[in-house]
Amino acid sequence: MTYPADARRLDKIMPYWARAAALFFMGWVVIYAVRSVLSASMGAIQEEFGLTLPQLGLINSVFFFTYTLIQIPSGMMGDRFGLRRILVIGFLVFGVFTGLIGAAASFSMLILMCALAGIGQGTYYGPQYALSSSAIPIEHRGIGSAVINSGMSFGISVGLIGSSCIANTLGLGWRYSFFVFAVPAVIIGILIKFFIRGDGPADDMNAKEASAAPLAEKKKHRRNVAAVYVMVFCSLFGFFVVQTWLPYSLQNERGIAAGRVGFVSSLVAWASIPGALFFSGMSDKTRRRKPFIVLMDVLAFLSIVGCAHFQSYGLMLLCLVMYGLTGKLALDPILVAAMADNCPSGSRGIIFSAYNFVGMSSSILAPYIAGILSERTGSLASAFSLSGGLLLAGLIVVASIFTDADNR
Repeated sequence: MTYPADARRLDKIMPYWARAAALFFMGWVVIYAVRSVLSASMGAIQEEFGLTLPQLGLINSVFFFTYTLIQIPSGMMGDRFGLRRILVIGFLVFGVFTGLIGAAASFSMLILMCALAGIGQGTYYGPQYALSSSAIPIEHRGIGSAVINSGMSFGISVGLIGSSCIANTLGLGWRYSFFVFAVPAVIIGILIKFFIRGDGPADDMNAKEASAAPLAEKKKHRRNVAAVYVMVFCSLFGFFVVQTWLPYSLQNERGIAAGRVGFVSSLVAWASIPGALFFSGMSDKTRRRKPFIVLMDVLAFLSIVGCAHFQSYGLMLLCLVMYGLTGKLALDPILVAAMADNCPSGSRGIIFSAYNFVGMSSSILAPYIAGILSERTGSLASAFSLSGGLLLAGLIVVASIFTDADNR
């Protein structure tokens, strides 16, 4: 496939894969900013609509239900009709309905707008990682994925701090946060249209790795993919308990002032950036994924359980930072790299969408289950403990059946 001369000249200044990673980074910033705005607004939404804790959890559960439901269809449509086209349409839908969340006049309308915004967001993961995995050279796969994923961390911080500023400091209320963040969502969709090229396999820089492999090697790849699927489900369950309920827990159970909740909650996101870059860089350097998955999962388990049960404010902050360094946001780039190591380039759209479908299935359950456990036990500590138990389950599966691919 040929590209315009000006694009080739730009490649000499900054490789295309690096430019694509930068734009995909910005996509995750906007997506996670909006998710964090929703979490940070839960107290105000509860007060305005008179909701119970399970109803509050249902808002996020419905959002992630539609997000998860669209995963595999979006991957299939991307592989068939064009990955870039699906990304553009999805981001425009996401932006429009994000703005309409802020205009919802009733709880039922709020649920509907969240569901439709979730559909828009749900088209991003599989097609995006299919395109980026095709563009990023094998030797930079872990660190490239870490750069893209760090957009999630920035987005969480931007959303938490930005919504606090808009709603509390400026006194505009929770609705204006959604109006503001809808704008960059639409802009990102337009930028993807004009700056992301190709649809994946035809532009795959790693096409040679898709050559025929021995049957035993293919079986190993299938086992590895299955192990990563289990790990991502367990990891994301804990993450979405933290993302959905941490601001609420800090304010209502720990007694932290509303103005400080955004900063404290953002510690997880900020800590994940150096964690992701360090561990992913080491994974690329050693050409191994399994040792880092195991190590990070153990540390994430200890930190999420400690966060739930340590009464000391200082120890709680330490656990939040440790969870950021080793939890889902830092671990995900290595899991993505492991997936890319074990799947053929021609079907990456559907494979990555299935990967995210499995992981995000936990997001449907996590907010609602955490709300029920909190109401029955009087504390969110039980939900954090359940999250830790699932991390241990994922660890057992990976340690038992995952084998590092031959990343020559």
